[in-house]
Amino acid sequence: QVQLVESGGGLVQAGGSLRLSCAASGRTFSAYGMGWFRQAPGMEREFVAAISWSGISTYYVDSVKGRFTISRDNAKNTVYLQMNSLKPEDTAVYYCARNPLGWATMTPGDFDSWGQGTQVTVST
Repeated sequence: QVQLVESGGGLVQAGGSLRLSCAASGRTFSAYGMGWFRQAPGMEREFVAAISWSGISTYYVDSVKGRFTISRDNAKNTVYLQMNSLKPEDTAVYYCARNPLGWATMTPGDFDSWGQGTQVTVST
């Protein structure tokens, strides 16, 4: 069973930046697709970004395109989410997740392991 541990969340003013990290246990990280999701209070969990095993393919929800960048370092078993130009509506708990099939996907059901989440709060 893989373990995913997110870090890097915090409180930031609108327009600021944060970089989230997700460290994965295990030896086969480079075979998996990875994704970031978020859940705001009272809302359903929503897809944010995904990356394929190689890092070549990426997907983003429209609301973060041009502001967020997903990347990975397979040597460090880590996936990142660089978030720039943050808005108050980006406030949520952010979760990383693993897709064992390797490709980049937006479908929550394709992910089989989830982290505990890290809080991101963007103030006005």
